[in-house]
Amino acid sequence: MAEENTGAAGSGDGPAEGRAPTRRALIGWGGAGLALGAAAAGGAATAFGGDGAAAAGPAGDAVPFHGPHQAGIATAVQDRLHFAAFDVTTGDRAALAGLLRDWTAAAALMTRGRPVGEGAHGGLPEAPPDDTGEALGLKPSRLTLTLGFGPSLFAKGRFGLADRRPEALVDLPAFPGDNLDPARSGGDLCVQACADDPQVAVHAIRNLARIGFGRTAIRWSQLGFGKTSSTTPDAQTPRNMFGFKDGTRNIAAGDTAALDRHVWVPEKDGPAWMAGGSYLVARRIRMHIETWDRTSLREQEDIFGRDKGEGAPAGKAREHDEPNLRAMLPTSHVRLAHPDANGGARMLRRGYSFTDGTDKLGRLDAGLFFLAYQRDVRDAFIPVQRNLARSDALNEYIQHVGSAVFAVPPGVRDRDDWWGRELFS
Repeated sequence: MAEENTGAAGSGDGPAEGRAPTRRALIGWGGAGLALGAAAAGGAATAFGGDGAAAAGPAGDAVPFHGPHQAGIATAVQDRLHFAAFDVTTGDRAALAGLLRDWTAAAALMTRGRPVGEGAHGGLPEAPPDDTGEALGLKPSRLTLTLGFGPSLFAKGRFGLADRRPEALVDLPAFPGDNLDPARSGGDLCVQACADDPQVAVHAIRNLARIGFGRTAIRWSQLGFGKTSSTTPDAQTPRNMFGFKDGTRNIAAGDTAALDRHVWVPEKDGPAWMAGGSYLVARRIRMHIETWDRTSLREQEDIFGRDKGEGAPAGKAREHDEPNLRAMLPTSHVRLAHPDANGGARMLRRGYSFTDGTDKLGRLDAGLFFLAYQRDVRDAFIPVQRNLARSDALNEYIQHVGSAVFAVPPGVRDRDDWWGRELFS
């Protein structure tokens, strides 16, 4: 869980700004090369100028979609998540690039609270509406959509991208204790939808999946609630399903030095198309809730290395007091995940709790959907997880059951740009 180590083509021919594209403009929706960038842009005040590190605002606000970094990474963490991994079902490179252009145009609209195309009511009555309609009338709810590319997208013989795969986009090794379900792992593409309204987040993934029909299909998805980490340190630290504050030392959205050092890929790291991007590790971690609930408070606090009520590290009085690692058991989670125990490695976490009903034995299927962004997986998640998998006392109560890693390209900079454009150029 690494609780302490958080420290993971448009053209000028489109419709006028601020207006949704017409049905005629969208008649070829789902093809390989729609040019909807200008229509998706809308007003400059709401759609441009973002740097991916938006401060928390009212729940109905819109987060700028365009900027040097993708929103949804350093953005103040929203309350809800719908994460989806996709398999690309076409073998045509141009069709894949067209999909990304189409998705970008739709994402720019939806993050502003606008329906896709003419919405649920416009257009030809004989054809399905352009937008599924369940978010009509709802506010943007700080919706962010963040896209990533999985290692399988770069396989030889698929799209001619094998020589463009970043060295840092490695296949994660097997860790002791993993029990990974292939049906909940991997993916050619991912989209992370975060919002303060669950219906807004689900609507976004639903419409992207619909737009991608014939070119891509959802491989697996995960709903999340109750954010388990924050990028705004002045806000109250959220708690995980074990009842402990989680992400106390997460990288703050305003800490540009830490973001540059630990999260954003610099140009010198290469490849050029990833400069300003990041690498995402997603892990579905099942928590053994019933066993944990029968564990004494003293043992729970020893396992984490923190007080359960205040969140203070062992031997300290306040949550944000500097931890004394030697005051904790050698197997405590905080001690093993701390940057001092991992060569200074840090990740920016955006995890969420989940509950997916009960299993056939009547046990709650619940846990943590771990999301962590980092400059290089090899220097952050992999060594930290190896350290935790080897001796973390928390391992008795958790199990990693799903896993994926993605290269997250930089932000969409302007109305002529689209997700992954430099990768395909």
